[in-house]
Amino acid sequence: MKASELKALKEKTREELIEELAELKAELFKLRFQHATSQLENPLKLKECKRNIARVHTIIREKELGINRN
Repeated sequence: MKASELKALKEKTREELIEELAELKAELFKLRFQHATSQLENPLKLKECKRNIARVHTIIREKELGINRN
C-alpha cells in the first residue's frame, strides 16, 4: 500500500473503514478460493491483502483510542 493510500485510509471515518474492511475480507476470500483451485497467478496478493486488513484494523483501533499518528 502506497503512502498516499495509507493517508487516505487514515482520513476515513470509522464506518467507512468498516466498509473497507468488509471489502478486503471479501477480496481475501476470493483470493483463497482462487489459490485452492490453482487459478491464482500471484500468490503474494494473499499476503498483501492480509497486511491491508491488518492496517485497517490498526487504524480503527487507533481511532478508538484517540491516537494521532503522522
